[in-house]
Amino acid sequence: MLEVKDLYVNYGAVAAVQGMTLSAGKGKITLVLGANGAGKTTTLRAICGLQKPKSGTVTLDGKEIQGLKASKIVRRGLVMVPEGRRVFAPFSVEENLKLGGYTAKNRDTSTLDQVYETFPILLERRNGPAGLLSGGEQQMLAFGRALMSQADTILMDEPSMGLAPAVVDSVLQSARDIADSGKTVLMVEQNAEASLAVADYVFLVERGEVAYQGTAREAREDPALVRAFLGDAALSD
Repeated sequence: MLEVKDLYVNYGAVAAVQGMTLSAGKGKITLVLGANGAGKTTTLRAICGLQKPKSGTVTLDGKEIQGLKASKIVRRGLVMVPEGRRVFAPFSVEENLKLGGYTAKNRDTSTLDQVYETFPILLERRNGPAGLLSGGEQQMLAFGRALMSQADTILMDEPSMGLAPAVVDSVLQSARDIADSGKTVLMVEQNAEASLAVADYVFLVERGEVAYQGTAREAREDPALVRAFLGDAALSD
């Protein structure tokens, strides 16, 4: 269980996150939706140790992790799939995956085999440079790299960003499959329609704090609610 309580994060004099409180559970996708500048990515960065919070608590399986270095948080079992994939383009697919397993407690080949079973295209491309993969394939590589760490909690920052509409659904279904395998997934997205289709719970955020929380099904059945936070383009009729 990942729990965030009354989190505040500043960038200098600018308050980016103002009292964020949310939680994410095992085997579920918890979705964070909001407009640009609502504090979504900053919240993820504070959770995983890339941004120091001003105040508040972040607990992972009952133990506080706020303020720890990112490397220590990874060793505690939490990892982030960053916005834009950020694969190491000149390295091979397999080299990228093995880098993800650097902090894993057990470095045998079983985790790599599991990643290849989950994403067969990565097995086919394993010896080629990651930079030659399509956008969707690179996102699968970013997912696989996170899984290589053997973390039980995975943060996903805008996994559908920059992808062709034809591959968005398959990438988000991969996120669903990861959660169904028993991982805790906390996902930030702006593609409300596609992400709500695979999520379990949703937090709608505005100006750095939670303005609504409920099940993804409830949000899907109330498109006016989602549009109030993301605009008319959030959901198709």
